[in-house]
Amino acid sequence: MYCALFGHNYVMSKHVTHHIKEYTCTHCGEQATTNSRGRLEVMTPKLKEINDALASVHEKKIAKSKNKINLQAAS
Repeated sequence: MYCALFGHNYVMSKHVTHHIKEYTCTHCGEQATTNSRGRLEVMTPKLKEINDALASVHEKKIAKSKNKINLQAAS
């Protein structure tokens, strides 16, 4: 009811990548994510699956770059 009158109060709940984030409404619990244009879009199962895949690829990329930096520093 509150969200119907005043709109959702989204807070960031998860960083997927540097430019994609997930948000949750503090009042009703509705989830949203940023789309390719940077606008909020209601979370669907397909978007959740895409975000999970992006997050795992992003984590692997970050770990690989950290490992590369550590190897260069040790040389």
